[in-house]
Amino acid sequence: MTVNDDSFTHWKNREEIAESMIPIIGKLHRERDVTVLVHSRSLVNKSVVSILKTHRFARQIAGEELSVTETLPFLKALAALDLGPSQIDLGMLAATYKADDRGLSVEAFTAEAVAGATGANKIERGEGRDVVLYGFGRIGRLVARLLIEKSGSGNGLRLRAIVVRSGGEQDIVKRASLLRRDSIHGQFQGTITVDEASSTIFANGNAIKVIYANDPSEVDYTAYGIKNAILIDNTGKWRDREGLSKHLRPGVDKVVLTAPGKGDVPNIVHGVNHDTIKPDEQILSCASCTTNAIVPPLKAMDDEYGVQRGHVETVHSFTNDQNLLDNYHKSERRGRSAPLNMVITETGAASAVAKALPDLKARITGSSIRVPVPDVSIAILNLQLKREATREEVHDYLREVSLTSPLRRQIDFITAPDAVSSDFIGSRHASIVDAGALKVEGDNAILYLWYDNEFGYSCQVIRVVQHVSGVEYPTYPAPAV
Repeated sequence: MTVNDDSFTHWKNREEIAESMIPIIGKLHRERDVTVLVHSRSLVNKSVVSILKTHRFARQIAGEELSVTETLPFLKALAALDLGPSQIDLGMLAATYKADDRGLSVEAFTAEAVAGATGANKIERGEGRDVVLYGFGRIGRLVARLLIEKSGSGNGLRLRAIVVRSGGEQDIVKRASLLRRDSIHGQFQGTITVDEASSTIFANGNAIKVIYANDPSEVDYTAYGIKNAILIDNTGKWRDREGLSKHLRPGVDKVVLTAPGKGDVPNIVHGVNHDTIKPDEQILSCASCTTNAIVPPLKAMDDEYGVQRGHVETVHSFTNDQNLLDNYHKSERRGRSAPLNMVITETGAASAVAKALPDLKARITGSSIRVPVPDVSIAILNLQLKREATREEVHDYLREVSLTSPLRRQIDFITAPDAVSSDFIGSRHASIVDAGALKVEGDNAILYLWYDNEFGYSCQVIRVVQHVSGVEYPTYPAPAV
């Protein structure tokens, strides 16, 4: 047998193993509300090739490829347990098992590692929580995709309605079409049909009522059978407590804003300060995409090295707030053509850091340049540290943070030497550390942080909503603190 034949045989064997994993992963998700991950990347509803690619990605960050032959025994062990709702990371299980020297079997080790999700310790499956989207723009449609994707078990978040202003003839058909196809993020994964008579979009079996209203005061959500709902305002029209309180109508219990909140509205960055949300808090903000991108790595660096001061420069993709061609705009420079220019503009991300990290004493400044790409941005975080470090030390620290820390869902890490912005379209992390661009000299560190300002941010929004709704399930093995 030639080397080529041997390589192909090896690939086919791994394909067969990955194929055998799919029904186990699907059954755990549908019947027990268990999400199977590999290094924070979900394997639910993934193809054979996607499962293999997810395993292979570990090589970039952990130094060696993770094989499905290593993770399959752990998956089979999980299937045999009395599991409750949880998230279980096969990559972490395999890594911690390899480091364990007690000689336990895979079955015994797995049972011990996920004990908090089994038997008397497991969380009981709830009835789910209603969600309403107020607005259906770029973030609204991506949040809708994520909600539909995560509704497989029927016991989590349930997208019940979308509230928009009527756009005229065939409004619902056009909105469904925008949900079905996206020029940046591709096709919707599933089926979408429309019932114009009942003003309902059916997406993968989810019946989503489209409610037409010009103002929050016009809607009584209980009339649509909606109760105790979390409303996600993705219009950005109201930013303070007084304005957002208009959404607290019959059937709505909490309001989550997908833009920086003003005044006393809490700005939440999941992974950093989501545990400060008070149970009775009805109004909160998920801050901005850039705030979500810089705060987790800023916290990680401050925890380990201390930060004296810093500056963040964001090179940001253009947005719908800018003009396609030169035209009047209330903000300076944003009236100039977005696809033809680099546009210097302001960012509130630096000032928002204080709300998410009140214990950080460092002064953080910021500025932004909009550039002619439709998605994915980069934040250049220039930090003066409280102690000197080496590039190798910071490199290894951030890699470990991305793998094993409580921030591993927020911070990703890439070593690819030819990575460019389009490579990060669809990233579910708040930001991705570009290892090749990292610069450290003495007490100065410069981090280059890629982020999908649309999809990555939408994932952060969903995490906050899951947390306040009570369906954010614990992850096993527990990340290192």
